[in-house]
Amino acid sequence: MALFLLGLIIFFGAHFFAALMRGPRDAMIRKLGAGPYKGLYSLVSLAGFALIIIGWRGADASVIYATPAWMKHVVYLLMLIALILLSAAYAPKGKIAAAAKHPMLAGVKVWAFAHLLVNGEVRSILLFGSFLAFAVIDRIAVKKRNEPTPTAGPVMNDVIAVVVGAAAWAAIYLYLHRFIAGIPLTP
Repeated sequence: MALFLLGLIIFFGAHFFAALMRGPRDAMIRKLGAGPYKGLYSLVSLAGFALIIIGWRGADASVIYATPAWMKHVVYLLMLIALILLSAAYAPKGKIAAAAKHPMLAGVKVWAFAHLLVNGEVRSILLFGSFLAFAVIDRIAVKKRNEPTPTAGPVMNDVIAVVVGAAAWAAIYLYLHRFIAGIPLTP
């Protein structure tokens, strides 16, 4: 459990530093340069992520709550929405990105919430709860900084986001989830 928790602390420590400590972050960027800062941020985040993965098996898997079997279908729908939002964050901006304002954070919130609906063991609650809390806090911080939000582009950009998000959903549902999480979603 210690490696798992250490991974969460390192991963989210780096992310909270970048999101909430803008003065010290900007000072580091000035001192190191943008490229080296991003490299250091990536290495620290990757180290935390690796510790989360390594520590997962030893983390507390005690079940706190269980949900009905039909809830997985709600999660499948929410995951489609989450992946479309994530696609909208990185595709050319359309109406989806403009409506979500920060589609990447919205996608992470939906992804984390969906997984909390069906994963009631301690380690999952800690993992997905941390992602949900971070995305909520970062969205508030972004709003307070008055960062610009995307303007609505052509509908074709939304078509791209939907197609890419749906393709990612299908790939994860049909094949990749067993490698990502060790749990196949299809029989």
